[in-house]
Amino acid sequence: MPLTRPAITAALPGVALAVVIGIAATLVGRAVPVVGGPVPAVLLGALVGWLVRRRRRQDDGAADLGVLQPGVKFASSRVLQAAVVLLGAQLSIGEVLRIGGETLPVMLTTLVVCLVAAWGIGRLLRVSSTLRTLIGVGTGICGASAIAAVTPVVGAASAEVAYALSTIFLCNIAAVFVFPLVGHALGLSQHAFGVFAGTAVNDTSSVVATATVYGRQATDTAVVVKLVRTLMIIPIVIGLAGLEARRTARTQPDTADGRRRAGGVRVLRLVPWFLVGFLVVVLLRTTGVLPAAAAPGFSAAATFLITVALGAVGVSTDFAALRRAGFRPMLLGIALWVLVAGTSLGVQAAFGQL
Repeated sequence: MPLTRPAITAALPGVALAVVIGIAATLVGRAVPVVGGPVPAVLLGALVGWLVRRRRRQDDGAADLGVLQPGVKFASSRVLQAAVVLLGAQLSIGEVLRIGGETLPVMLTTLVVCLVAAWGIGRLLRVSSTLRTLIGVGTGICGASAIAAVTPVVGAASAEVAYALSTIFLCNIAAVFVFPLVGHALGLSQHAFGVFAGTAVNDTSSVVATATVYGRQATDTAVVVKLVRTLMIIPIVIGLAGLEARRTARTQPDTADGRRRAGGVRVLRLVPWFLVGFLVVVLLRTTGVLPAAAAPGFSAAATFLITVALGAVGVSTDFAALRRAGFRPMLLGIALWVLVAGTSLGVQAAFGQL
């Protein structure tokens, strides 16, 4: 959403609702610290979203959020991304390089396993190749962002994108509730759980929410792992674009090179702005421009923004769309989600990191 004055005005109702939900969820989290703020935010948001849609269907037959839609979309994306930037105040360049280097084997292994399994299991379930690709990259890399990045490359239809997003979203919500329980049951350290969440949960919002429930150190680790994992979009998109160009080269040889050149330009845009912002804040923290004493304040602000964003994510949950996603694509997404989670824990165990 471009930040023009009309866009900001249109976003105010939805953002205000998300902030109210965030405040309520924060109060719940303070009253019940073991629950925290993010999980209640998702639940409260989902309830509010369901009530709004139900009321609109009764009034005029509409199934969307109406005037709340622009602000809810803004809060669930831009606000969350801003929170990720603020989380950089708690880390130094050395920590980012150390965590990224230590967890690279886990990230690469889970990605390869996920993509291979998406191809094999998807074929067994008779899921279309395009939908297999969308669910595979969404699960293996970074959820909706990866799906959005590869959609124009593979020429996915809107219905296929909706299927993939619904499947990924369901697994994201489940991870917020299930993964902390798994972590405590296995006695995972803060670092091990951060790697687990960073490699086995899809969208950034769900990664941060899942890790926040477990602890601050887990959140720091998960954010770094997730942002490094996000960079995997670039080679995947380049590879898919190359395959697509080879498929069309024989029938459209005059335009194949042009498409590759355009694809190369688009690749530069795949690095998200919040990743750049996160690294800038980390650099300021490392050089001392941002004092260590400011880190707790930044952390508190980031946690609240995360809670607000997840309230918006809950509001945007369309249960009817999840039902329409169908059985087979949903089964594929769940199977990949479980497989990636198991692979993440298995590789950590193999490297003695648990």
